[in-house]
Amino acid sequence: MNKLLKSLLIAAGILVSATAIAADYPSKNIRLVVPFGAGGGTDAVGRALANSAKDVLGQNIAIMNRTGGAGAVGMSFGAQQRPDGYTLTVVTREIASLPQMGLMRNDADDFRMIRMVNLDPAVVLVHKDSPFNTINDLIAEAKDGDGKLKFASTAAPNFYLMALEKSQDIKLNAIPYNGASEAIPAVLGHHTDVTMVTPGEAIAQLRSGQLKALGVMSEERIAFIPEVPTLKEQGIDVVTGTWRGIAAPKDTPDAVIETLGKAFDEAMANPEFVQFMEKGAMTIHNLNAQEFTQFVQEDTKALGSLIQ
Repeated sequence: MNKLLKSLLIAAGILVSATAIAADYPSKNIRLVVPFGAGGGTDAVGRALANSAKDVLGQNIAIMNRTGGAGAVGMSFGAQQRPDGYTLTVVTREIASLPQMGLMRNDADDFRMIRMVNLDPAVVLVHKDSPFNTINDLIAEAKDGDGKLKFASTAAPNFYLMALEKSQDIKLNAIPYNGASEAIPAVLGHHTDVTMVTPGEAIAQLRSGQLKALGVMSEERIAFIPEVPTLKEQGIDVVTGTWRGIAAPKDTPDAVIETLGKAFDEAMANPEFVQFMEKGAMTIHNLNAQEFTQFVQEDTKALGSLIQ
């Protein structure tokens, strides 16, 4: 058998196999890799979406928490699974940042994006008794304070902070904490002056009046805190935040991606899922496969300009 014929037969076999997979998909349980620990925001969104989508697909969706490396371990694991639609992964903004920092073996090109699910801007927060009442108050102090303003950082590096620092040519004293659950108490306890998290991570403290929001880093005001102006309204052209979506290994057949996309569309429109997201002050932002892929490419470039 010559090499050309052998190659053609192999290609035909792969095509037949992919067609067979798609024809009866899904015929068994699906697992969803969550690259962060149980109980966190990404885990909560993944579980709620899986619960909503299982009835649409007619198969159970089991959550697999695979943690480590700020999401790198779980997302790399998901990228390396069989491209048959039975192992999906919750991908987060870290898929756009960690590979550029040399902290993750796989990158977005190792996935096929299915749907973006959630997009939340960062919000700039200070203690209720803080002397800062606007983002410009904070920036003015940062310019005069020579790096003395203490920033409770939820991650290292913190891209929310980096975007503001680059835009305004300022420098804050970033103190590392393990996520919003530690950074927010640091501000409440006057250990630090300011932090930046998503609205859902601080909604309880905002509603109780313990924290004061100086601005939200979005194009427009958001429904959960409509009284808080955007940074753009205050003359600061910084838009940044975090996002979550669902992806499959890169060679997953088109028909499987299409089936999953339609299922997640229904799942995100489910009133129970909508209510869950609203209760957590998290914004549903449904982008289809093509839109999501383009979004990740653009965000990767934006983050690259901060990393370099």
